[in-house]
Amino acid sequence: MPTVQYDDAIVSFEAGPGLRDLVVGEGVANQELDHTLDQQIFHIRMANSQGRREAASLLLKKMYGWRGYSVDPNAIHAPNKITLFAETGGQTVGTMSLCLDNDEVGLPADEIFRDKLDELREQRRRLCEPSKLAIDKGVSKRVFAALIHISYIYARNIHGYTDYVIEVNPRHVMFYKRMLGFRDFGGERACPRVGAPAVLLRLELEYMGEQIRQFGGLMEQQTTERSFYPYFFPTWDEPGITGRLIAGKT
Repeated sequence: MPTVQYDDAIVSFEAGPGLRDLVVGEGVANQELDHTLDQQIFHIRMANSQGRREAASLLLKKMYGWRGYSVDPNAIHAPNKITLFAETGGQTVGTMSLCLDNDEVGLPADEIFRDKLDELREQRRRLCEPSKLAIDKGVSKRVFAALIHISYIYARNIHGYTDYVIEVNPRHVMFYKRMLGFRDFGGERACPRVGAPAVLLRLELEYMGEQIRQFGGLMEQQTTERSFYPYFFPTWDEPGITGRLIAGKT
């Protein structure tokens, strides 16, 4: 379906329901939506104000809390982190954060996987970490894909980062491998931050770019590709998205 542009959104698009039977990260709950999703318009924006960050935190609390994971809604917003959120009909239905590695702050995964991340840093890889991904139940696959694609554009095209590293619950490892191409990079370790075990995965952004160029925008065409990449934006949408991110039109 065509990408459309509305008001101050980074990107807007039409989509129907589609994640009803999928587990996405730590954030899909065993309950129905409080609202009905039909064919509708979704907007992706940056949570660049206190109100928007609070809305994203409320969704995180809803989606993570029922599993018993701790979420601190009053956590200080780190200077090396951006938070994206998806909304439709005035309701927040998806969110994710992206932390950019630097010498002063580092990444959340350093808490338990510092030795593994330092291996990559010694190779002069530039690391970033998607985190706090939450998608409300019944939301289109395109929302998940849009959040990831925009984070890729921000990390790779604008800032020149080379790798995603991500901590996931062991039961979701296969999802990220199958749907995005992540690979094992660390064994299972206890993560006190969320009070649950975590596995470290890695994805080279060069590989992600290749998949986007090959499959992005093909969701309505006949294809045997089973990953999420056909739900990403086509490459010709990237310059506009990049420009709005750079201009701060969020």
